[in-house]
Amino acid sequence: MPGGGAALWEVKPGDRITITNAEGGQICEMLVADAAGRIAPGLLGVSADAAGDGLRATLASDRPGMARLRAGLVRRQVEIETAPAIGLFNYDTPAGDAVSFTAQSNGWVLLAAPAPAPDFEAQTTATPLSVTITRAQPRHAGSYALPDPLADPLQDIRVSSATARAYRVKKGEFIQIMDVDGRQCTDFQCFDARKVDKGIFHPLDVTTTRTIHGHAYPMPGLHAKYFDHDLTPLVEVVQDTCGRHDAFALACNAKYYDDIGYPGHANCSDNFNAELAGYGIPARPGWMAANFFFNTAIDHDGVMYADEPWSRPGDYVLLRALTDLICVSSACPDDTSAANGWHLTDIHLRTYGADERFSRATAWRPTPDEDPIMTRESAFHDSFAAMTRDFADYNGFWLPNSFPQCDAVESYWACREGVVAMDLSALRKFEVTGPDAEALLNWVLTRNVEKLAIGQVVYSAMCYPHGGMIDDGTLFRLGEHNFRWIGGSDEGGAWMREEAQRLGMNVMIRSSTDQMHNLAVQGPKSRDLITSIFWTAPHHADLSEMGWFRFTPARLGGPEGVPVVISRTGYTGELGYEVFCHPKDGTAIFDAVWQAGQPMGMRPMGLAGLDMVRIEAGLVFAGYDFSDQTDPFEAGIGFTVPLKSKTADFVGREALLRRKEHPSRKFVGLEIEGQNAVAHGDCIRIGRAQVGEVCSAMRSPRTGQWIALARLDVAHAAEGTEVEVGQLDGHLKRYAARVVPFPHYDPQKTRPRS
Repeated sequence: MPGGGAALWEVKPGDRITITNAEGGQICEMLVADAAGRIAPGLLGVSADAAGDGLRATLASDRPGMARLRAGLVRRQVEIETAPAIGLFNYDTPAGDAVSFTAQSNGWVLLAAPAPAPDFEAQTTATPLSVTITRAQPRHAGSYALPDPLADPLQDIRVSSATARAYRVKKGEFIQIMDVDGRQCTDFQCFDARKVDKGIFHPLDVTTTRTIHGHAYPMPGLHAKYFDHDLTPLVEVVQDTCGRHDAFALACNAKYYDDIGYPGHANCSDNFNAELAGYGIPARPGWMAANFFFNTAIDHDGVMYADEPWSRPGDYVLLRALTDLICVSSACPDDTSAANGWHLTDIHLRTYGADERFSRATAWRPTPDEDPIMTRESAFHDSFAAMTRDFADYNGFWLPNSFPQCDAVESYWACREGVVAMDLSALRKFEVTGPDAEALLNWVLTRNVEKLAIGQVVYSAMCYPHGGMIDDGTLFRLGEHNFRWIGGSDEGGAWMREEAQRLGMNVMIRSSTDQMHNLAVQGPKSRDLITSIFWTAPHHADLSEMGWFRFTPARLGGPEGVPVVISRTGYTGELGYEVFCHPKDGTAIFDAVWQAGQPMGMRPMGLAGLDMVRIEAGLVFAGYDFSDQTDPFEAGIGFTVPLKSKTADFVGREALLRRKEHPSRKFVGLEIEGQNAVAHGDCIRIGRAQVGEVCSAMRSPRTGQWIALARLDVAHAAEGTEVEVGQLDGHLKRYAARVVPFPHYDPQKTRPRS
């Protein structure tokens, strides 16, 4: 359960509920009601000892899911307005502390993890609670409770195991297709109802859909929209909590089972035919379909393979009808393979009115054991959404990718010559506090944290014992025992907690990503903009004098203004700042920055423009330029590993010593001849041999030349070495290139230092 969130669970006699303070320092308020909705803390054998104000404030918030939870409480007749609560934990509770209760009778347990008032200097934050319910009577297939509806449903349809159901949906209405018990596939097909009325029976066509989207080679996932072969759009995907599907094979059919020795086996195609006959739709021996929750892929030899689905109980796909539809959905009957986890279960359908509003979202899990988290909007989303509809799902946030009135090249020049604003809220923030905070960070980071002064920032790598990188990021020192780590992934926080627990350190590592969103203000004019609208107290650094890789608390407009933290950092290779604020203040911060930037020609920058400036400046990106298979030297950031000056031991030190003394690959710059595009993953060859690969590439607006960041075998990494970038199987087409100094732009970092 996320910090600042709430959740409701049904309990039955003997069920044991364990609530764990996953990261520490998070209070919890619990309200218990019996099956009739009456407040009954005695159901768990305890008494209410808290007013419940934090719980009510959490439920009253506009956080995602709270409106749905409030509706669920009304449906169950649970009155919370004056109800007392059970208070658990405090702000000093260490990570891993847990409490357990056993239910005495049927009822409901409502939990909240209230968020404290924001205070960046005090490093207050809201962190997750982990809730485990051990059932006295374990749930088996067919007995999982359905999630509450997303809104008031128009239709509630159960598709029993090994059957199919047909149903009508009007234009604009929503279709929620749910996997009830998990690991159960469902085929979906639909028809334009107006065409059916005219005797035209054109189903959703997967080949047409793939072609329109440019996904000619099928891979697991979902398309944004699905079309029939007249190119008529039928449905669009709004939400997906599973993330692993396919949409390129036929629904299972009689011939498939006949050919593998199961004649007469129930199949989705025949089930479709039986259901669609009532609408006058002619039968087919094998139906094309969108195969939801079907875990298949194409291997390197072009062969399709399948494994157990990734879907879990309650996972769903939410579609919107783009015209009046006749739909049919199955609960796949395949018990001859792993396609349904070897155990057939049901599918459930709900439809919702066209006037409902659902945000577009896909799900991600920070770790495999956690519940899905839907893509969310940052504090600056609405401000950027007024300028563009092109958003990308990056690291669980919707971030702007490009702008119709300001393309990526225009953003590039504005950053190099003027000033831009961009949303970097998806960066992961962690508050690291306690007597052993410095010792832990000096152990998990490659940089010497002992030398870091209060108010200073340092860029560092974080590695595994074998020397491969977990993440890169910046470390802020707020006090003697107070730090803030800002990286690109949740794995960094998980790793710090694991190491702290293993070493028995007195330190808390709490996530603050959802309480601290950041707007980057970058470019040569950024100092003038920042100093014109933000105020700092006399005992803090003056913004006009703040040095590179320094930070300070500040306020918007004056001593009583919105509190922020401003750092002189960035990801562009230019003079720049990052403004960190609580999400509730995002609009005020953006409006002030944007208004002050207009006389300076400020432009918005999205991920497309950011990629250009960061590649040119040689700033590395996870998944492209480094991974857990590359060390900092191979990622071009060997300067973050001071093996001589940092005498203290740290994770991966021995491996990094060995890797530095015996390098096999080197991170270099490339210049490519001509105007042919190259991309991440392209092979680099000398003759027939592959000697490296392209990590990141772009066409520089400054020089008009294609450039790349690449990793090469050390035998061919010397500057001036002539190489070729391979295309068409790496051999049939080559682009000449040569190794050049890296980075391509401002190698001495005079611009951000200025």
